[in-house]
Amino acid sequence: MDLKDKLLSSFMAFEERVDVHSTLHDIRTDAIKNFENKGFPTKKEEAWKYTSLNSILKNDFSVFPKSETALHYADVKKYFLHDIDTYKLVFIDGVFSSYLSSTTHDGIDVCLMSSALTKPKYKDIVDTYFNKIANTDDSLTSLNTAFAIEGAFINIPKSKVADKPIEIMYLSTGNEAALMVQPRNLVIVGENAQVQIIERHQSLNSNPVLTNSVTEMFVQERAILDYYKIQNDVQTANIVDNTYIAQKGDSNASVHTFSFGGNVTRNNLNFYHQGEHIESTMKGITIIGDKQHVDHYTLVQHATPNCESHQNYKGIFDGNSTGVFNGKIYVEKEAQKTDAFQQNNNVLLSEKATINAKPQLEIFADDVKCSHGCTIGQLDESAMFYMQSRGIPKKEAKALLMYAFSNEVIESIKIPELKSRITKLIAKKLGVNMGFDL
Repeated sequence: MDLKDKLLSSFMAFEERVDVHSTLHDIRTDAIKNFENKGFPTKKEEAWKYTSLNSILKNDFSVFPKSETALHYADVKKYFLHDIDTYKLVFIDGVFSSYLSSTTHDGIDVCLMSSALTKPKYKDIVDTYFNKIANTDDSLTSLNTAFAIEGAFINIPKSKVADKPIEIMYLSTGNEAALMVQPRNLVIVGENAQVQIIERHQSLNSNPVLTNSVTEMFVQERAILDYYKIQNDVQTANIVDNTYIAQKGDSNASVHTFSFGGNVTRNNLNFYHQGEHIESTMKGITIIGDKQHVDHYTLVQHATPNCESHQNYKGIFDGNSTGVFNGKIYVEKEAQKTDAFQQNNNVLLSEKATINAKPQLEIFADDVKCSHGCTIGQLDESAMFYMQSRGIPKKEAKALLMYAFSNEVIESIKIPELKSRITKLIAKKLGVNMGFDL
């Protein structure tokens, strides 16, 4: 039985064991029908032209973990931002770990998606927000919706500021020979509210993992959302991450994506503007080697006037690695005075490394300021020679140039402790000790 058939046969048993209201039942049923009709995406689809899931789907994935697994904090402490106090939502093989987590309902909600989906007090929120901006035509988003039961539920009410960052951590123990997990996150940032969120997926051994994640985020009027994704997993881990963000007027939302590890990583990031004077920021750094594959697919839908969007993605590719950047800016006729910027810069360190870049602009308004740029090149030999002539060893000179190449994105990290952590991760990926922290 292939994975698609296994998922379809598991759906009815899954619905029987979860307690959901009738509205969600209808949503699930429609979603699984869409997945049944479309199946897993293939390279025949334009959006997946450079990314294949075929080798991954050959694994015999367990759809549900057979047993819960306990972990000691000391074993996983290094994956957390332990320098500062944070709220924590920790899931082990898709199951919530109360022992490792730190949740709250004190003024804000930092808790479980399962609570939001099953408790009557959250019914109005679920009816208002759940599956409202997720792409119901996308087969993997539909698959996640059909099996959605657990993940992070974060609700920051009107005029509230989260007093500390929130960490969402998905850990895979490897107790299953191969495991598929499907986390579903819902984030609501109310009017004039603010929150900082850090998300990480981490395997603890080399057994194959496939994560099919969906996150819906709603940023209301004058709200501020600061979201960071850290992808530094083992080379048998695979993730398809679908993130959807709806912004109301005068809001500010930024997403930083740091892709340093994993086998196949696909990031689908979608911004939808629903008011004026919105600012959207998407930045990312990719540093991979061997046969790793990272695919960034972004969409910003400018539907209202006087809004801005800024995209800046940096890629460093070594070995036989492959990078993909497919960024689309869509400006509707009503979206006059739009200011949209998109930049994708890549460095190839190996003759066998590949980058496929496809920046796109679709503009139907006539009073806009839109630009995009893409570069693909190698390290500056004259700069390398200059640094070596000043006594800097070749390895360190190479690393410093690559760090400087990435620094524009690093500088925009707003959590100092996270900036320091990312700096150290980059230094480790480059194989040097930078000798300084930021």
